[in-house]
Amino acid sequence: MPSPADLVDLPFLREALLELVLLGLAGGSLGAWIVLRRLAFFTHAAGSATFPGLVVADASGFSPLLASLAVALGYAGGVERAGRAGREPGEATALLLVAALAGGVILASDVFESGGAVDRLLFGTILGLDGVDLLASAAAAALAGIGTLALGRTWSALAFDPDGTRALGVPTGAADLILLALVAVAVVAAIPAVGVLLVTALFVLPAATARVLARGIGPLIAAALVLALVQGVAGLYLAYWLDLPPGPPVAVLGAIAYAAATTVRGAR
Repeated sequence: MPSPADLVDLPFLREALLELVLLGLAGGSLGAWIVLRRLAFFTHAAGSATFPGLVVADASGFSPLLASLAVALGYAGGVERAGRAGREPGEATALLLVAALAGGVILASDVFESGGAVDRLLFGTILGLDGVDLLASAAAAALAGIGTLALGRTWSALAFDPDGTRALGVPTGAADLILLALVAVAVVAAIPAVGVLLVTALFVLPAATARVLARGIGPLIAAALVLALVQGVAGLYLAYWLDLPPGPPVAVLGAIAYAAATTVRGAR
């Protein structure tokens, strides 16, 4: 059986561990608001919507990170604007996602020849990260923490009493846009590591589990942070032990934790 110390001793595992810790910090900070504001679908969709940006970047030699970030931020702005225009958030998220995916398919099939970078969108490669990926995750974690400290009360008020919050004159539109933008940034930072298919394992499952058990916003954020970090580290060790890609074990552990939390809550 491999030793847990291997996660620190082996360079490629050390970088993967650092990446999961950074993404755990970002996911733990934003996960509470994702769950309270019911943004799980948007979180998944923001990553999928980067498809056209990655196709263009792969064909032109442009930075995939910058291209996907630009598309994800544009997508977040479109969802927020559609919400202000009166559309339901889920409806706006779905409609814009379909448009982004359709555009990506057209670009990949008729305009550009897509390559390996597009495959990375789906599955990620946490054992093949570089310094830019780690810097992006560090920036996402820092922005998530700053956003939570600066706007946490506004986001809480919008989660529990949106009409009352707007009636008080709080700039809810700006707060919504910032939250969506921060989620988009964090999702883009996570794509190289776990891919679009498993982004929710880092940003939704720990917070959803914490919400089952925690009482109050502060305990919810703290529990989400702890669960995200434990889930990431344990998933990486399990992947190394079983010789698997790290993404699926991280996701499975998150699902098991959520199932256990709901079972305990139901028993109470």
